[in-house]
Amino acid sequence: MTSHDLPRRSVLGGAAAVAAGFTLAGCGDSGGDDHPAPRERKKGQKIELTFWSWVPGIDKPVDLWNRKNPEVQVTVEKVSAVDGEQYAKMHAAIKAGNPPDLGQIEFPVIPSFLLDNGLLDLAPLGAARHKDKFFGWQWQQSVFGKGIYAIPQASGPMGLFIRQDLFERWDVPPPTTWDEYEAAAKKIRKKGAWIETFSATNGNRLAGLAWQAGAKWYDTKGDTWIIGIDDEPTRKVADYWEALVKQKLIKTIPDRQNAWYKDLQTGAIAAWVGASWGDALLVGNAPGTKGNWRAAPLPQWEKGGRTFANWGGSTTAVFAKAHYPKDALDFAVWLNTDPESIGLLIDGGYGFPSAKKGYATADLDVDKPFFGGQEYSKIFADAGAHVDTSWRWGPGVDTLYQRLGDAFTDALGTGASFRSVLKKVQGQTVADLRGKGLKVESGA
Repeated sequence: MTSHDLPRRSVLGGAAAVAAGFTLAGCGDSGGDDHPAPRERKKGQKIELTFWSWVPGIDKPVDLWNRKNPEVQVTVEKVSAVDGEQYAKMHAAIKAGNPPDLGQIEFPVIPSFLLDNGLLDLAPLGAARHKDKFFGWQWQQSVFGKGIYAIPQASGPMGLFIRQDLFERWDVPPPTTWDEYEAAAKKIRKKGAWIETFSATNGNRLAGLAWQAGAKWYDTKGDTWIIGIDDEPTRKVADYWEALVKQKLIKTIPDRQNAWYKDLQTGAIAAWVGASWGDALLVGNAPGTKGNWRAAPLPQWEKGGRTFANWGGSTTAVFAKAHYPKDALDFAVWLNTDPESIGLLIDGGYGFPSAKKGYATADLDVDKPFFGGQEYSKIFADAGAHVDTSWRWGPGVDTLYQRLGDAFTDALGTGASFRSVLKKVQGQTVADLRGKGLKVESGA
């Protein structure tokens, strides 16, 4: 058994949740040892690293690195983030034996790359010494057992974006609870608009809403993965949004596509349950609404509650076949902790930094005029400080999202219940993971 088998062993063997993170143990299938021996760059030697990313404006911090580090040049290749295209390309490259040195990988899909033996364990390179530079729960998203498989870059604490001008014109108070959100939806619908849409294909957002409600989609017991997509908290979320759909209080078009952007610009949709990175999305796609938007906290299930969740979250990972892993790690840490780099990433609208230092919350208000002068990032900073840190991801999330999208789309067309969607996808996910050789049980 080689060291390169360890990532897959970690996922195949299951995990035991502990207070500090996700400890994975056990043994499963092992793959071949076809990875090249890592190289140590010699003094004065010039090398080139490749980096696949879709982060807006990523070229600028990379250019800064290249100016400061003439011996280690990083070349960015932009990859499409539409419908998971970037991950399909990465998995294909791993299978073909020619992945890049580094890649942009979101928190939820890291376990899937471990099944491919696709990521390098950075712990032997001393990555742990950088742990305290990042928010703890975000660092833990890439920690499995004693292995560290990526450097966190940004998170997406959730909140509510509202058209302040329309809410005021229609005498609709910003909702602080989900009951108030439904009441606001009814008032807005009477004005001929919708509060927003239920996007059948947006599994990311559904996961965030379930997370807020207390769901645990992935858990472990000994060496077995416990799948809980059809758990009570998720059913509560599904029932809530199904009721809005049945009452015709919200649209059912996909979000972040042309028709939705048009509705944002015309005022046909007056709000959006989104994440911190949504400021750049609104600015770029609804320029005619400048000054009219505000950010508000995510509505709560209980009056006075302070339970939040995360949508997204990204890392810079080093692929297992990186020729110069130490230099790749150095770049990944610099990219996500250097104050100048963070400033450039913020300007590009990459999300809420995972680093603890190197910026002020006010620095994130890059689109303050668009939000009527509001210091809107305070909303997301507070949400990030109250995220349920016990949530963990497991293998197969990319397939899970596809399953959810297909099933919710069918349900909207046939009138099937949203609970039936959860039950169906629960069964599919258990079967999918067993098909990968994992020990799996249904926990709902």
